[in-house]
Amino acid sequence: MRKTKVAIIGSGNIGTDLMIKVMRTSRHLEMGAMVGIDPDSDGLARARRFGFATTPEGVDGLIALPEFHDIEIIFDATSAKAHEHNASKLQPLGKRLIDLTPAAIGPYVVPAVNLAEHLDAPNVNMVTCGGQATIPVVAAISRVAPVPYAEIVASIASKSAGPGTRANIDEFTETTSAAIVEVGGARRGKAIIILNPAEPPLIMRDTVFALVDASDEKLHNEIRRSVEKMVADVAAYVPGYRLKQQVQISKIPDDQPVETLLEPGAKRPTHQVSVFLEVEGAAHYLPAYAGNLDIMTSAGLQVAERIAARHDQETTA
Repeated sequence: MRKTKVAIIGSGNIGTDLMIKVMRTSRHLEMGAMVGIDPDSDGLARARRFGFATTPEGVDGLIALPEFHDIEIIFDATSAKAHEHNASKLQPLGKRLIDLTPAAIGPYVVPAVNLAEHLDAPNVNMVTCGGQATIPVVAAISRVAPVPYAEIVASIASKSAGPGTRANIDEFTETTSAAIVEVGGARRGKAIIILNPAEPPLIMRDTVFALVDASDEKLHNEIRRSVEKMVADVAAYVPGYRLKQQVQISKIPDDQPVETLLEPGAKRPTHQVSVFLEVEGAAHYLPAYAGNLDIMTSAGLQVAERIAARHDQETTA
């Protein structure tokens, strides 16, 4: 079977973990090049030892590589601002881009929710780690009952937040909040990230709070089943993704203020759905507590696999 060649821009933790995943787990992809800006980075050193083409000269170095012509899909694991520059150089050359930064140039993609809608997009955005973990749950709830407001809290180990993550905190909040609405189906969304300094480091924990109008008790079981099915769908490509406890649905007391979270004139929701998640990394390159990075590389890999698999089907049909 012909495999699709990929390149990774960004030789830090995310890019290196993604390289290992392509090597160890991919059915339809093979490494073509690893790109960085630090010639002494561990990611570039490992790629050289594996025999892959490398360059420390960023996107311009990638374009200059003899192997560039054969590369079809490029992962960008740099930063939001860097991706804007990289996309401006690569998209005119017909390369498919999978953006693991919060740049959000292309459509938001959460594989378990809307991947099929964007398989032809030239540049897809993988939202954020918190988005990949929580938006599937918001979408699962909104398939059963309208969600006028959803709030997510992503807690990650401080040690797993590198310079890129820290530089993109504002973009994390904005991009995740927007995707909660656009992909998750909530009318309004809010995202919060916590860098937990605990030692030893704790694995990623995510909480989803969704306000719903679900006075009919039958809807409660439908919401629970929808969330449980969605968690299983995500776990199919992120094995360490799981519910921490059962889905909780509680009546909102009449004296609890919620109007400030809603649009003027909106009907007051009756219940709050609380979902508690845990994401343990596969420890391919990153430590197991870095589930926030693992879910990004796993989701990005899933997108590339689906694109490559469909291309194979079309060429052999």
